[in-house]
Amino acid sequence: METFYGYDDLIKHFFSKGQGHLFQHWNTLSEDERKSLFEELKSVDFALLTELQSLATSGHTMHDTFEPAPYISLKAGTDEYLHARAVGEEHIRKGKVAVFVVAGGQGSRLGYEGPKGCFSIGEVSGKSLFQIHAEKIVKYSRKYGVSIPWLIMTSEANHAATVGFLDKNANFGIPRNDLFIFSQGMVPSLDLDGKLVLESPTKLFKNPDGHGGSLTALKSSGVLRKLIERGIETISYFQVDNPLVKIVDPVFIGVHILHKAEVSSKGIPKTGPGEKIGVFVSYPDGTMGVVEYSDLPEKQANETDGDGKLRFLMGSPAIHLFQCAFIDKITSVGAINLPFHVARKKLKVWEQGIISEKEGLKFEKFVFDSLPLAKKSIVFEMRREEEFAPVKNLTGIDSVESSRKMMSDLYKEWLRKKGIEIPPAVEVVEISPLLAVEADDLPAIALPNQKKVYLA
Repeated sequence: METFYGYDDLIKHFFSKGQGHLFQHWNTLSEDERKSLFEELKSVDFALLTELQSLATSGHTMHDTFEPAPYISLKAGTDEYLHARAVGEEHIRKGKVAVFVVAGGQGSRLGYEGPKGCFSIGEVSGKSLFQIHAEKIVKYSRKYGVSIPWLIMTSEANHAATVGFLDKNANFGIPRNDLFIFSQGMVPSLDLDGKLVLESPTKLFKNPDGHGGSLTALKSSGVLRKLIERGIETISYFQVDNPLVKIVDPVFIGVHILHKAEVSSKGIPKTGPGEKIGVFVSYPDGTMGVVEYSDLPEKQANETDGDGKLRFLMGSPAIHLFQCAFIDKITSVGAINLPFHVARKKLKVWEQGIISEKEGLKFEKFVFDSLPLAKKSIVFEMRREEEFAPVKNLTGIDSVESSRKMMSDLYKEWLRKKGIEIPPAVEVVEISPLLAVEADDLPAIALPNQKKVYLA
């Protein structure tokens, strides 16, 4: 066993836990590098490591029995719809709503090296995902005469770049005291034998703890406490790669409040049994949750009802409303933690003096695993065409192409609803969020007879 003055107890501890391989390159390190490695290893939570190793063996984190979850549908213009909207608008005007975007990912699948939120998605304007979301917040703030905080969760990999990008662009109009940026937690990855692995001679290989880590990060960063002190009650949660999302939806907020829900989720009918989104389910104990598409047995994924519709129809686009009090409760000391899920991935690890690729295990938490912890959780049906255009690929399904087309199609629908003529030459329409976040915001305007039109 290796020794190093002042750190011998730590070395012995790692050897006793079967992790002595982390010191195989010991003789190649300088004294400063050895200290760096030890500082890294001091952060290892062996209770967590035991949990991850157990999960790697069992691979099981979900309920065995579930049924399709009930959901709420409201037709626009009905008394119930208008009442929900009025209740939601009052909640917004009272300054009780904050917006939370999960933005820890990189844009590598889009051919972009940098935070995905910095990726340009505006077909005419070239606006980034971050800019579109920020300008929606600015518009909603003006529309309802209130300051709406913007929460952004980054990752260790993109935090500095995200902060720099927003700072360079003056936060796209969001006042600095309304902007809260913080990083999610990191969790060690393991090899297939349940051993810790290194990313470099002095650094463990870790991965972000998933969007489920967002609730813990809200608490540990101190942001949740600041929001509560500010009078915020409801947090609107979404993912950065969806430029179409209604980030402050008064109808959704109103339904959430009227049903006294701790967590509310938007749902969309699946396009088919193979669509890669989780489905909302109900468990035997009366709670509600989401089963990932990869965990839903093929038989259940294909089941239909008497009308030929999928039984497990309502999919999750990862749009939620959380009560601050609920997040505070489940993230308090002694509260139940969200479970980790395990995925087998290729890891680029440092071994024998070189970086090599090997099979390993990554662990992450899913935010929807908080749903069963809520005393009351509801699902509210939305129109896919109005608010779900994720940017996950360059082409094909859920791509830059499909997202831009859906955005243009929705904006054309708004124009038609307002009785605004669309000239024959117009193929693409982009509307700045600063001008409108819904059709009723549009002024009477005349469009130029050209291929691409941008309205600001």
